[in-house]
Amino acid sequence: MVTLYNLLESIRGFIELGGDVLWAIMAVLLVMWTLIIERYWYLFRVLPGERRALIEQWNERSDHRSWHAHRVKEEMISRLKGNLETNVRNIQTLVAICPLLGLLGTVTGMVAVFDVMAYFGTGNVRAMAAGVSKATVPTMAGMVAALSGVYFASYLDRKADIEAEKLEDLLQHD
Repeated sequence: MVTLYNLLESIRGFIELGGDVLWAIMAVLLVMWTLIIERYWYLFRVLPGERRALIEQWNERSDHRSWHAHRVKEEMISRLKGNLETNVRNIQTLVAICPLLGLLGTVTGMVAVFDVMAYFGTGNVRAMAAGVSKATVPTMAGMVAALSGVYFASYLDRKADIEAEKLEDLLQHD
């Protein structure tokens, strides 16, 4: 319980250090990782069953060579690929939003620095330092958040193509 309290206190301190924009970055990060985890769940839990069902459906067909059979096969592959690509573009969009939110934090932090400079001049270094931290911490947080999702977004995109090609290979002609 104490460890959880310390963790939450550290997060609160970090958000105070970086400003309110960190709440937005944290919300985007939470949604992004929820979608990433959902996609992995689909890949490893749902996809094998769907693939088996499509292969069985294809094997039950007596006609595998006609023009109509080719269109049915293309539709099956397209349907699976559509299921595989669900939310991948959303994840990529959220990855792209994170650095932009960090930049928004940079701008708001610099505005705070200029406010202090306008009011106190350069005499209040402590207040200026608080504004500088509000300018740099969101930038770092936005970049780290984006980097945490870049690999997974590109992996999921590649995996959709690979799995569609695998299904096409499995649905061979007689």
